[in-house]
Amino acid sequence: MSWIRAELFAAQDLSYRNFQGPLLPTVDQARMIGVRVPVLRKLATAWKGTPEAEAFLRTVPHDYYEEDMLHALLLNTILDYDRCVAGIQQFLPYVDNWTVCDSLRPKCFAPNRDKLLKEIPAWLASAHPYAVRFGLEMLMVHFLEDAFRPEFLEWAAAVRSEAYYVRMMQAWFFAEALSKQYETAVVYMQERRLDPWVHRKTIQKAVESHKVSEERKQELKSLRGNEK
Repeated sequence: MSWIRAELFAAQDLSYRNFQGPLLPTVDQARMIGVRVPVLRKLATAWKGTPEAEAFLRTVPHDYYEEDMLHALLLNTILDYDRCVAGIQQFLPYVDNWTVCDSLRPKCFAPNRDKLLKEIPAWLASAHPYAVRFGLEMLMVHFLEDAFRPEFLEWAAAVRSEAYYVRMMQAWFFAEALSKQYETAVVYMQERRLDPWVHRKTIQKAVESHKVSEERKQELKSLRGNEK
């Protein structure tokens, strides 16, 4: 896949790499080329479905962060659900940062929610923090609106992790739940069902959100507590 790497280096922006490095503390900067995301999206669109892209998706782990990003963006273009999930299962163990994890938004998931729901518990139970983060994100993206069931909040609340990027996603999940399923989600705040740090971060995110009414923000502020 040397020609793909050559394309990435041809699009290198060193000032962007220097800016991006501190935002990705879990990534060794030596693994960063410095390619802007719009460029990566353009490359993924141009290469999707080609034999070269298929070969690239089989070559894990990759050496560079941008190769991981390109891998995620190419997975998003796969329309066959089973093939896409198989690719994600192969790739997730190598994901080591929040941006690659959060870039995984396959188009085929929305029309296949019943199948997707069966995968999420295994991701949430994974020992790999970015698999857990991905599971929480898919639960948030696909199951907080018309497909919502109250037990999904239990699934998310049951996650216990010391990993910062898992805890942040857990807080993001519950902040979104407060914006979309307030009456059900607020009970988790009232009864302190979450880890204290996640509890406070959830309320912070919800109070900062334009999706939550001022009246509800005032109620949430009263539920902050004194947790550190």
